[in-house]
Amino acid sequence: MSTQEQIIEHIVLFNVKADADPTKVAAMIDGLNSMVSLDLAIHISTGELLRSRSHSLTFSHIMHCRFRSNDNLQAYFTHPEHLRVVTENIQPINDDLMVVDWISNSISDAPKPGSAMRVTLLKLKEDLVENAKSKFFEGVEGIKNQFKAIEHISYGENFSHALTKGYSISSIAVFPGPTDLEAFDSESELVMNSLKEKLKDSVESELVVDFVIPLSKVANA
Repeated sequence: MSTQEQIIEHIVLFNVKADADPTKVAAMIDGLNSMVSLDLAIHISTGELLRSRSHSLTFSHIMHCRFRSNDNLQAYFTHPEHLRVVTENIQPINDDLMVVDWISNSISDAPKPGSAMRVTLLKLKEDLVENAKSKFFEGVEGIKNQFKAIEHISYGENFSHALTKGYSISSIAVFPGPTDLEAFDSESELVMNSLKEKLKDSVESELVVDFVIPLSKVANA
């Protein structure tokens, strides 16, 4: 896959303080979405999570971006406007932050407003990393083939390590809407349990978050 054909997935999870002023939360979301005007990201969507499942971590909001190259991602990280939004809009109202970045296994159109996304992050046991990676990637490919409601699956190995909390494997499954995600949950129990059984001795912890892309809070270049 050439640099021009790459899709870099960038996920940021936030835990907004429970007593944060709603106007400041809205300013954070608007500020992050406005980053698409820098012409570095080709897609940005930011908003409140539909649900979050983890034994040890709590998050309330998510930002999902797509870049055409790692150079654009790094330029975004250091851009003065991005640093301003981080300092003025994010840091004052957040208790926790997590970032993962990976080169997607495939190229697809940006998720549409109203689409539902399931983000799955795995922290692997150090001595079983390679074996678990291959099992997980094979498993998500199988899920995509079995459940046609899934419009797209992107997965890969995280290459940013500063704010990942040790989570190294990431995936996004995109559904037409939240009802399709709910139907997937009811129909896929046996398949998901089978995958979890294969991975149970390799995975230290799992974080799963669901997000419905707001109709009016998405930005595409």
